[in-house]
Amino acid sequence: MPIRIAFTASHAEVAQTARAALITRYGNVPPEEADIIVALGGDGFMLQTLHGAQNLSAPVYGMNRGTIGFLMNEYSEIDLTKRLAEAEEVVLNPLVMTATQVDGMETTALAINEVSLLRSGPQAAKLKITVDGRLRMAELVCDGALVATPAGSTAYNYSAHGPIIPIGSEVLALTAMSAFRPRRWRGALLPKSAVVRIDVLEPEKRPVMAEADANSVMDVTSVEIRSEPAIEHRILFDPGHGLEERLINEQFT
Repeated sequence: MPIRIAFTASHAEVAQTARAALITRYGNVPPEEADIIVALGGDGFMLQTLHGAQNLSAPVYGMNRGTIGFLMNEYSEIDLTKRLAEAEEVVLNPLVMTATQVDGMETTALAINEVSLLRSGPQAAKLKITVDGRLRMAELVCDGALVATPAGSTAYNYSAHGPIIPIGSEVLALTAMSAFRPRRWRGALLPKSAVVRIDVLEPEKRPVMAEADANSVMDVTSVEIRSEPAIEHRILFDPGHGLEERLINEQFT
């Protein structure tokens, strides 16, 4: 039986054009009926597709038709069914963010890459960090802080000088952005099972926003972050070009 493919694409013209060409060549079914979902775009669209396919059985295979493609395979219209049949699967667990705002409202969101807290005013943020109920840093003065998964360790985390974490590692990265006090504090590696709570000190004077991938919450007073092993995101990569190889290669370029 031929592979049933659902093609999705970002709004970019190059992605939409590619989708039309691939549908003409390979056909198309709704994501709910697909064996594999093929996402055309960049990493941002790939994250969006993974979130949307969370409750579906089909894995997601990305092809780069965007500006960034760390989570994507190279684009080609040739032999796609063969590539899909030979693709290697990586399973990612997301982070769960529970953010509490100044007015007491709580927001829960999932993040495949990272949960970040960022100052949203002119003054630096003041944060208090607790891990598994134990106070680890009474005051971190910075532009922000984030908790990243291994898959997200080469994204915002790496730009903030955080460590690259191999896929399959049972750790998370806690990374500071432009730390002023303690000066040059870069962060820590934490067990994947850790529950991180970040409290915002002086939230009215020093407002902070929180983001889980592309989901933003303004004026937070606290954010709790933990890994969610019950949720699995399945991504397909061409043999020899999976996340493990990309993470290693990133450190030598």
